Amino acid sequence: MQEERPQMAAKRASEKAKSPRVFGQPRKPAKMFRAGLYARVSTSDQQTVPLQIRTLREYAARRGWTITLQVKEVGSGASERQLREKLLEAARRREIDVVLVWRLDRWGRSVADLLATLQELEHLGVGFVSLNEALDLTTPAGRAMAALLAVFAAFEREILQERVRAGLAHARQNGQKLGRPITAGLHADKVRKLHRAGVAKAAIARRLQIGRTSVRRILG
Repeated sequence: MQEERPQMAAKRASEKAKSPRVFGQPRKPAKMFRAGLYARVSTSDQQTVPLQIRTLREYAARRGWTITLQVKEVGSGASERQLREKLLEAARRREIDVVLVWRLDRWGRSVADLLATLQELEHLGVGFVSLNEALDLTTPAGRAMAALLAVFAAFEREILQERVRAGLAHARQNGQKLGRPITAGLHADKVRKLHRAGVAKAAIARRLQIGRTSVRRILG
């Protein structure tokens, strides 16, 4: 009996060595996930697309996931991520089980945008993994991280609102008028004069480059 114990221990150690670890945790033989890969680069950094795709595919293979959809997008700054919508549409159709990205800033335009998409994926029951931040929303630890992102998003909104309020207050103190300028009202006398001369309302609007509704409002 005692001779068998070292053999069993060696066997367990061998099995543990052969089992790859993901984010420092042993991989679980869970269900086969259908993964959607998303790679995004700037217009001046397109050579990193193959690196991102290769790394994402290798990670999916280690997890035993099937790659169902692969999206590559080129853009600049915080521009719209139009091709990203392909992955979201696939998630809504329940065609993928997890979204895999290289880095969070590749996926989200801002904290608020990132949080909104992650919340939608969570509602759909679709996981999300970002390799560089070791963020895995298929695990309890990852979902806790998503809760922190919600806090940061709320903080970002508060900062923006405070800046808007401060800007409006500064404008009022300096005597600036807020709101849309009353451009049509400046032409009220001309509108009435042209109307008395028999010019049609549509022609008045074209001549003064104002809306027909504004002309009718002045004459009304």
